[in-house]
Amino acid sequence: MSNLGDTVNTASRMESSGEVGKVNISGTTYELVKDKFNCEYRGEIAAKGKGQLKMYYVG
Repeated sequence: MSNLGDTVNTASRMESSGEVGKVNISGTTYELVKDKFNCEYRGEIAAKGKGQLKMYYVG
């Protein structure tokens, strides 16, 4: 799968598993912002070709 296809697939999974009014970020993004924002671990989602992805809400 191309990088663009992979990115689009991940974004689609994140969008479909999020909650209205909450900012949903991946574990990778969390590692970049964890010292600047309060984040709440919300569990994992399945992403085609990537397995389980750790997800967080920015609080």
